[in-house]
Amino acid sequence: MNGWLVAATAVLAVGLGTTLWGVATGPLGRRVVAQNLSTALVCPGLLLLSQGYSRTSYVDLALLLALLGPVGTLVFARLLADELAEDPPQAWAATWACAALGAAVVLALCVVTGPGRAMVKLLSVGALLVGGNLLASRALSGGFPGASRG
Repeated sequence: MNGWLVAATAVLAVGLGTTLWGVATGPLGRRVVAQNLSTALVCPGLLLLSQGYSRTSYVDLALLLALLGPVGTLVFARLLADELAEDPPQAWAATWACAALGAAVVLALCVVTGPGRAMVKLLSVGALLVGGNLLASRALSGGFPGASRG
């Protein structure tokens, strides 16, 4: 057991525990936000596991999840637009905390990995993770000014 695996265990246990609780209980707004944040917490966990086990295939899984997770949240935001418009969820503190966690994990792994193709892949995962999470959270909290819902 090394430090990377301990960090991955902490991120996955704490992050997924709270998001599973949020998805299972509470109003619709909290459930949708918890679903969005679960993606933002599993991706850094997968990246830490990839470093801990020295398996680059986990980075590919994190890339796929960072790409498809926010898309799923945007689908939920579109399908549940009427219900979410009544009481839009506000979870900017959790969103920024997850974005900071993702950025910190990606930067730490970039330092360890060094320059090369692996670093480019890590930076791509980080950009998709942080950008997608912020975009999906913005869509959940009421959308973008000037954009029609039709």
